[in-house]
Amino acid sequence: MSRIIFTVESENPVALQEYLKNNCKVSRRLIQKLKNTDGGITCNGGFVRTVDTVHQGDIIEFNINDENEIEPNGNLRAEIAFENESIVIFDKPSGMPVHPSVRHRNDTLGNLFAYLYPDLTFRPVNRLDKDTSGLCIVAKNPYAANLIQGNCKKVYFAAVHGIIKGNGVINAPIAREKESIIVRCVRDDGQYAVTYYKNIKSNEKYTLLEINLETGRTHQIRVHFAYIGNPLAGDDLYGGKRDDISRQALHCGKISFCLPETDENITVSSELPYDINSLF
Repeated sequence: MSRIIFTVESENPVALQEYLKNNCKVSRRLIQKLKNTDGGITCNGGFVRTVDTVHQGDIIEFNINDENEIEPNGNLRAEIAFENESIVIFDKPSGMPVHPSVRHRNDTLGNLFAYLYPDLTFRPVNRLDKDTSGLCIVAKNPYAANLIQGNCKKVYFAAVHGIIKGNGVINAPIAREKESIIVRCVRDDGQYAVTYYKNIKSNEKYTLLEINLETGRTHQIRVHFAYIGNPLAGDDLYGGKRDDISRQALHCGKISFCLPETDENITVSSELPYDINSLF
């Protein structure tokens, strides 16, 4: 059971549903779910309808029944970089998928979350490929998931083949390869995709880049740098070589977001992992 508490701050009386949507940014979907849950929404500890009027100082409480259908696995390891009552940010190692699938039923971040939080639903806000390491936000309730989704800024670090100097931008539409359900490519009929990059350091073989995304297409970073002739080190799906690293050299190293409870701006960082750092 997840509990979320609001204190009404409006100076004028207002319908509960209007206050929740406009002042608290609660989604229509969550409001509807709570309306259909016994004791889902209370006001000052008692029953309340969403059409009822609330007043300044009233205490509104959500009681959300969560379900966890993922098999727990306590043998998995991923460091927790940040946690409060609404979210947990894991520093995911490479090789660990985020979601369970047919091929990965018991070795994912979801399985670890199910072990650590048996009464909560697994709600990852940002998703990383299995072999991409770094920060992954998981919301502990649907309200936090809705607020943070699309409102967090992610910074990636990637080691690419060759030397790329200075700063730059790649603006190239991305589409699915017609013969594959996994592989993406740059194609004129693809979805708008923009990647910004900055040189951190280079050597004779590789360049370490700081990367910011305007859009978040599947495999966007991997596809864009392969497109300009600088595939990620270790990314053999898109032309990278595994001479010095056994996976794509991509790491989500920084996440910034606004806390749902306090509107406080938070930045969480993760150090570059050894296998990428050792390339330099």
